[in-house]
Amino acid sequence: MSEYQYYEFQAVDYPLGEADRRALRALSTRARITATSFTNSYEWGSFKGDPAKLMERWFDLHLYLANWGTRRLMIRLPKRLVDRSILDAFLREVDCAALRASGENLILDIEREEVEPDEDEDDGSGWLAALAPLRNEVLAGDPRLFYLLWLTAVEADAFEADQPEPMPGIGPMTGALEAFAEFFGIDPDLVQAAAERSAGASTTSPDAARRAIAAMTDRDKTEMLARLADGEPHVAAELRAAVRQRLAFGTDASPAAARTVGDLRARARAIRLARERAAEEKAAAERRRREKEEEKARRARLDAIARRGESVWREIETEIARRNEAAYDKAASLLRDLATIADERDAFEDFAARLRSIRERHARKGRFIDRLKGMG
Repeated sequence: MSEYQYYEFQAVDYPLGEADRRALRALSTRARITATSFTNSYEWGSFKGDPAKLMERWFDLHLYLANWGTRRLMIRLPKRLVDRSILDAFLREVDCAALRASGENLILDIEREEVEPDEDEDDGSGWLAALAPLRNEVLAGDPRLFYLLWLTAVEADAFEADQPEPMPGIGPMTGALEAFAEFFGIDPDLVQAAAERSAGASTTSPDAARRAIAAMTDRDKTEMLARLADGEPHVAAELRAAVRQRLAFGTDASPAAARTVGDLRARARAIRLARERAAEEKAAAERRRREKEEEKARRARLDAIARRGESVWREIETEIARRNEAAYDKAASLLRDLATIADERDAFEDFAARLRSIRERHARKGRFIDRLKGMG
């Protein structure tokens, strides 16, 4: 299998200028470059640029995929819109991700090796579009992406069994979170176990959001609308974060007791066993269905042969006379069916006598006789 590498970058907040695109073109003559993206793939050689530096200068998202199992995602986040201390707490034991400062931004860099590829050929296209909403989710105060990264440390046995989970759960999963878990090959049973509990304030219903916005002061709403009119790129994310914060402070519900790593692992094992048992039951049911259909077809074939009477014996002689492999196979198959019919009708002695006669008359046809020996 030849080597294959796929690179894709997206500029979300601000488009690339003409000078930016010329600088990027100098890095690759084959890349597809637009005002908001840079995409290229390689079946030989490699990209001459440094993805980390491109992220620092131009882009907000980067995805890399190689067909030997390496996968990478980088997300650039404005510092003022995220609480780094919260994110660092999730990442403390995570080996596959790092958060680094770059000017007014933070860059989340995630890379995993030896991710099991899908059965279908994956050229990398489409993944970044599926993962792009993660950036807005993080900027709106949703930390569930970092919980999924914490699960990679659980997979790597980085925690003792009594280590509590960093938040009550991650359900219900967004499409982007599901795509992230799949892209990086995170244990789906562990993800399902984590998602069985709600993330609480990390998810917001439309009605709850309307109530929270209605409760904001006119001054705050006017300021946000003015900034939106000026084209500021993060106003919507800031509004979603404010709504989540207001809803979190306004709830009187007692938080669910945090599960431990041991709890999550045990639940993941139960999910896996249930899934495997369901798969085995489905496979057994499919085998029974096929066997029933095969028996029905066999019965219909035997009944049809039985109705033909002597014409079947004549067909056998005709096929033997053809002296080729296919004809010998067909003659032997018909004889096997006649043997079954004779056995069912308690007439095997008559069948055996006719079979002996055939063997004697065609004794010099070695390949045909070999087929009869295979019948027993």
